[in-house]
Amino acid sequence: MLNDFRFPHPLVLLVGFIILAAVLSYVLPAGRFDRRQDPVAKREVVVAGSYHRVPATPVGPLDMLVDIPKGLADAAGVVFLIFLAGGAFTVVDQTGALRHGVDWLLARTQGHEVLVIPLIGLLFATMGALENMGEEIIALVPVLLVLVRRLGFPALTAVAASAGAAFVGASFSPINPFQVGIAQKLAQLPLLSGGGYRMAFLVPALGFWLWGTIRHAQRNRVPVAVTPQDLQADAAGSGRHGLILLLMLVAFSFFAYGVVQQGWGFEEMGALFLALGVAAGLLGGRGLTGTAEGFVTGFRDMAFSAMLIGFARAIFVVLDQGNIVDTIVQGLATPLAHLPVAFAALGMMGVQTALHVPVPSGSGQATLTMPLLTPLSDLIGLSRQVMVLAFQYGAGLCELITPTNGTLMAMLAATGVRFDQWFKFVWPLYLGLLALGIASVVVGIAVGLN
Repeated sequence: MLNDFRFPHPLVLLVGFIILAAVLSYVLPAGRFDRRQDPVAKREVVVAGSYHRVPATPVGPLDMLVDIPKGLADAAGVVFLIFLAGGAFTVVDQTGALRHGVDWLLARTQGHEVLVIPLIGLLFATMGALENMGEEIIALVPVLLVLVRRLGFPALTAVAASAGAAFVGASFSPINPFQVGIAQKLAQLPLLSGGGYRMAFLVPALGFWLWGTIRHAQRNRVPVAVTPQDLQADAAGSGRHGLILLLMLVAFSFFAYGVVQQGWGFEEMGALFLALGVAAGLLGGRGLTGTAEGFVTGFRDMAFSAMLIGFARAIFVVLDQGNIVDTIVQGLATPLAHLPVAFAALGMMGVQTALHVPVPSGSGQATLTMPLLTPLSDLIGLSRQVMVLAFQYGAGLCELITPTNGTLMAMLAATGVRFDQWFKFVWPLYLGLLALGIASVVVGIAVGLN
């Protein structure tokens, strides 16, 4: 009976969470923390001990429906990035350049194709550790699908080796500015402090994740079939594939430089991919009309994934409109003060996991919880560094399993992987990584990590 169970459609899941959030606005008391501008983190943070009740603002059915377009509007930057990048890579794919590049790679890894997976995983894990890469990966789905399909691996491999590896890299990162960086600033810890300790756990965590990904890919590998359409596309762009691949390499170099060094937003990334798609289409001989048609095809293919991001964002919009986000935080954090130090640290990890379901932003969760948990940690004698570890592991690893993670749901939708398929794959790996995170917290307490 359990084997026949299937998770609801992603859109049904997200709408269900939106409805649940609206219902909770009638059940939970409305409350708010006072907030102030933190000069170090340069963000608005809550004031510890300032929680107070406010007039109830329950979210009715009409308001709940309106909050869905509001969520889409809030996520507009990433939504349009997904459209533009998806269109661009569809154009590149239609030139045959991607298949040509993958075939070149296969010829040089004959018999060792599985080594491509850790190479991809290390790349995305590095970007996750460096800059919390998430939504940007959705735009790369067409490239990832071409790669794994030509290797004969299932589509789930594309999600695990990219988004999954990035989530793991971010969770155990010693330098992620949007998670550990903000958290350390708010906890008044030196930036990059405890970096060596975090790196000692990042290496086995990433190794464990890549092992699980490779194992699944090998067990589900299928023979590769080349269709007549593939051959026709290859022939149409013959002689220009190398130039288009070089163009992609240059674009990715600009992408990495812009994101890491220049602090690009989603608008700049979208503009870059738009230029890449137009240039690739013209260089590949598709002309203006063929390039435009390729973009339209890409827009259509990525529409559902882009919309899921907005629906996921709407959950927080409803909770915030109902003034119950702070109530949830207060209710989860208060009992920790009465626990022994080690149990309180693990309790913080559990609280951060639970909070990440309604608050899917890592940086937003840090600004919400660090000012509350920092004085609590001092009160019970828990190292602030260990408190930050509990935040990283609790919130970061939750990204792998929560259906309110818009990036994950969009990746699954774009690759055609059902959530129940992903959950069956990821659950044992998540438990292993969680155990590693618990060990890190416990050892950190034992050795007096500061």
